[in-house]
Amino acid sequence: MAHIAWLGKKTPFCGNVTYGLSTTHALRSRGHGISFIHFDTPPGSLARSSDALLDADNQGDSNGGGPEVALPYLVKSQVYTIPSLGAQRELRESLERLKPDLVHASLTLSPLDFRLPDLCQQLGLPVVATFHPAFDASLRNLTAGTQQLTYQLYGPTLAKFDRVIVFSELQAEMLLRLGVRAERLAVIPNGVDTTMWQPASLATAASPDLQELRQRFAGRRVFLYMGRVATEKNVEALIKAWRLVRPAGCVLVIVGDGPLRAALQAPGDEPDLVWWGYEPSLERRVAFQQLAEVFLLPSLVEGLSLALLEAMASGTACIATDAGADGEVLEGGAGIVISTQGVTTQLRTLLPVLRDQPVLTAELGRRARTRALERYTLEGNIDALEALYAELVPRSSLVA
Repeated sequence: MAHIAWLGKKTPFCGNVTYGLSTTHALRSRGHGISFIHFDTPPGSLARSSDALLDADNQGDSNGGGPEVALPYLVKSQVYTIPSLGAQRELRESLERLKPDLVHASLTLSPLDFRLPDLCQQLGLPVVATFHPAFDASLRNLTAGTQQLTYQLYGPTLAKFDRVIVFSELQAEMLLRLGVRAERLAVIPNGVDTTMWQPASLATAASPDLQELRQRFAGRRVFLYMGRVATEKNVEALIKAWRLVRPAGCVLVIVGDGPLRAALQAPGDEPDLVWWGYEPSLERRVAFQQLAEVFLLPSLVEGLSLALLEAMASGTACIATDAGADGEVLEGGAGIVISTQGVTTQLRTLLPVLRDQPVLTAELGRRARTRALERYTLEGNIDALEALYAELVPRSSLVA
C-alpha cells in the first residue's frame, strides 16, 4: 500500500479535526501509511490536543506511516500562514527522510504552497493538492471578490500539481478558466460517516446526549445553526429574520462561537433563541443534528460545508445559500437553496412555512439523507482518493 505524506496546517483536506481524523483512520484501515507534515501549533491549544490524538494513532503504525513533522512559522491564522525562514529546508529534508510514495497537500495559503510542486519534482515525488478556499461564484460582495483573487493567485501554481482536488464542479470550472488542465482536476467532495451521522430513528437507542437535549427542549421544535459566528457565515441575517418572525413553538439554537457573538447576542433573555456556544463534544454535536428539525446555513461564502453534510446525513431538513458548493449539494430537491442576496427577507418568508409544514420538513430531511448516502459518504470519498492515488503511484507500491 502507499505511504502518503500529508502536508497542511493541522488536518488533511479541511479545518475540521473530526473529519481529518476520520479520513486518516479510514485510509489506515485500508493499509496505507500516513505521515503528517504541518505547521507547529503552540502548546495548550485545541489544535494541539488534536495533535495528541494523531500522535497516539501514529504509535505502533505498522503500515509505513511516519512521525509527525512540525514546520516552524512566524504567523498563522485561519486564513494564511507565514513560515519561518528555515521551513522550506526542513520540509525538503523531511520528505527526503520519509521517502513517501506521494505527497498530498491541503493548501494553507502559505508561500510554501507555491514552491511545493517544484520541490516534489526535484525529489521525484508525485504531488496532489486539495484546494478549497471559500467562494461565492457570483461575486456579489467584497468578500467573494477577495476570494476570487485567491483563485487567480493560485491558478498558475495549481497547474503544476499532478492532480488538484476540488469539492465541486463549480470550482473545477473556475480553475479551468484559470489554466489548470482538465485531466489534472478531480472533483472529490467531502464525505461524512453516515453510520455516525444518522437519524435518531436508525440508532439502536438514543444516546445520553440526545436524551438530555430532548428533555431540555421538550415541547419545542429545534431550528439549528452550527458553525462559526463570523462575518462570512452571515449569522446576523438569520438572527434578524428569526427575531422578526418569532415562530411559535420553535427555538433557534446557535452552536458555535466567534467574533460577532457579543454583538449579535441580546443583553436580555430570549427564550426562543439559545446561544449554546462552542461544543467540543462530537457526541453532543451528533445529538444536536439528530434533535434538530431544520438546519440553517446563511453563509455569504463557503467551500463545501461539512456541517451541512452532517445535517443531511442526520436526516435534518436543510436550508442553505448558494455560496460555494452548498447550492450544488442541495440542488434537485435535497434541500432549499436561497440566494446570498437578501437572506433575511428570504428566511422571513420561509420560517413560517417551515413552522406550519412539519410534513414538508420531514420530507426534506428524508431527501437530504438520501442525497448524502448517494454522493457524500466517507467511504465514497476514500474510494475516490484511492483511485486518484493509483493513477500516480507505481502499482508495486500499492500492493500490500
